[in-house]
Amino acid sequence: MALPLEGKSALVTGGSRGIGAAIAHRLAEDGADVAITYARSDAAAEKVADAVRALGRKALPIKADSSDPDAVQAAVRQAAQELGGLDILVNNAGIFEMGVISDLGVEDFDRMVDVNVRAVFAAVQEASGLISDKGRIITIGSVNADTTPLAGMSLYGMSKAAVQALTRGWARDFGPRGVTVNVIQPGPIDTDMNPAEGEFAGPMKQLTALGRYGETKDIADLTAFVAGPDAGYITGAAIDIDGGFRL
Repeated sequence: MALPLEGKSALVTGGSRGIGAAIAHRLAEDGADVAITYARSDAAAEKVADAVRALGRKALPIKADSSDPDAVQAAVRQAAQELGGLDILVNNAGIFEMGVISDLGVEDFDRMVDVNVRAVFAAVQEASGLISDKGRIITIGSVNADTTPLAGMSLYGMSKAAVQALTRGWARDFGPRGVTVNVIQPGPIDTDMNPAEGEFAGPMKQLTALGRYGETKDIADLTAFVAGPDAGYITGAAIDIDGGFRL
């Protein structure tokens, strides 16, 4: 049987670790060739690329700082050129920083918007002329677009709410071409940025119905579904995957 993403080409931003690495691996398992962007560690990016190649897929690591929109757009073009097209764009790169309003400056606002919002806009804008009809655009957002469980999360929540709003608008823009645009909104997931045994783990676990953190694989599995052929009638959606965090 053919794999669901056989013959497809994907770009995952921020794909060298955590959720992004898990997504890159899962898309390759489902048959896609995968490019990833990364900002720092060549070794980490090559490790992900090697895992993709071990599955018999093409892999392309691209060093690109998501705070630089020109670098983001160049990465989209490079991925489409070297993989022979672009069918799936996963905007995963992002930052998570906390601070109450009295401790924040305009530079904090700018940095959050640059990476979590402007980079997504830049990638999608560039992809608009490259992505195949019936392609998939998926952004990894956060349930914090809709809920604020702790003080100090205003800027992060704002950035994720902005991505949610852009997703709805883009679903209309891309709809005539059959390209779906969705945002996946994780709750507490065990990553370097928010470890399951970290400072906030106790209260976060208590707020979930399942009483635990999710794993990067959970996000990767959902992303693969939304990227696949069975999700062709889902667009403009904000899909929570949070263990019951917002019940």
